[in-house]
Amino acid sequence: MSDAALDLNRTIREASPAFFSVLSQLGRRMFFPAGILTQTAEANEKAHRLNATIGIAREKGKAMFLREIMSHIEDLDPDEALDYAPATGNRELRRKWLERIVQKNPSLKNANLSLPIVTSGITHGLSICADIFTDPSDIVILPDKHWGNYRMIFGTRRGAEIRLFPFFNSEGSFNVDELLRVTRSSLEEKGKAILLLNFPNNPIGYSLKEREAKNLTDRLASLCMRGGNIVVLVDDAYSGFNYEPDIVSESVFSLLAGVSETLFPVKLDGATKELFAWGLRVAFITFSINASGKENLVYDALEKKIGGFIRATVSNCSQISQSLVLKALMNPETARQEHEKYLILKRRADTARNCAYKYPDLWEPYNFNSGYFMCVRMKHLDARDFRARLLEKYGIGLIAENETDVRIAFSGVDEEEIPLLFDIMSQCAREMSAKT
Repeated sequence: MSDAALDLNRTIREASPAFFSVLSQLGRRMFFPAGILTQTAEANEKAHRLNATIGIAREKGKAMFLREIMSHIEDLDPDEALDYAPATGNRELRRKWLERIVQKNPSLKNANLSLPIVTSGITHGLSICADIFTDPSDIVILPDKHWGNYRMIFGTRRGAEIRLFPFFNSEGSFNVDELLRVTRSSLEEKGKAILLLNFPNNPIGYSLKEREAKNLTDRLASLCMRGGNIVVLVDDAYSGFNYEPDIVSESVFSLLAGVSETLFPVKLDGATKELFAWGLRVAFITFSINASGKENLVYDALEKKIGGFIRATVSNCSQISQSLVLKALMNPETARQEHEKYLILKRRADTARNCAYKYPDLWEPYNFNSGYFMCVRMKHLDARDFRARLLEKYGIGLIAENETDVRIAFSGVDEEEIPLLFDIMSQCAREMSAKT
């Protein structure tokens, strides 16, 4: 292990032994190399005459560019569009995103938070978290209704064991009892549990109600008092898309921040959905650690380790994307535009809900109240066969999650087309049922 990694580990261990214990072996080995990037950063501050450090071509003090490329880019100068970004992201963007997090989650106003680190989309952030926290012997806990890529990231790629719990209980509420049972079992076996939560949920579009969120956070905090360390990865990809008044208004991350020295919430969010900028691939990782006043020491060490992960994979995230997101965050008009788009999606969700319940003989909708998606459980047909026929005969595309569940992304269908979508789905289902 390098001396740099040993120094970072020593800092983390002394400030928070519990947090050090949840790091993977790879997480402990990682560091930020004191090479070209470090020397370039120093030169950017002090080389007031000439700077011949980093491998970028410059001309008249700006990044060299082709007119054919820059002619398509408005309101950005060549450095904002074409230069390399720092490994952990544009620092001004990171500060603005932290302000946004606190604005959307007021209970974090006095919380001790890390400065968000930029990743190339939330998938990249999840991959970094998998590297930091999971070894092949570890257990990652998911609800049975989850985004399939979680298995690829944590199971296939890192070799962790995936353990599931039923998302809903018999009353149709979030199944806190089963979540706690599986988490307790992991703690007893490993002394460590890694829990991955996603609200609004992909694929079923469900967010916690106030009482569910309080029950979850209180019981996780109580569980920590019995011993063991819990990492809670909070995938907030669809943050803000809540369509019913009884949904908890803040992220689970904010409810868990600071509740225990052995519970470590990690927030993964981004411009991807929140700013309707999917292809820009700008997302963030934010930590909350309770380390008796030594939190910033842990955050500084973590930033170097995550900078090392980014340097060793994508080197840095897109400069032009970060510049565009930063400009949006600095423009007060952005909030109004966001709300306009939110209202469009809310109307689509309301329409989809009304339509989905018109066909109780064909399918049963799962509870949904938020996000981009809803799911129905087919009553008489294999969802995979239904999806294939709907596509081939009617040119309608849906996702078959498994043999029973079909995911409908109402986010991608104009409101006036949603009734037609469900009418065609019902027609197809009746035709298939008549042949069986």
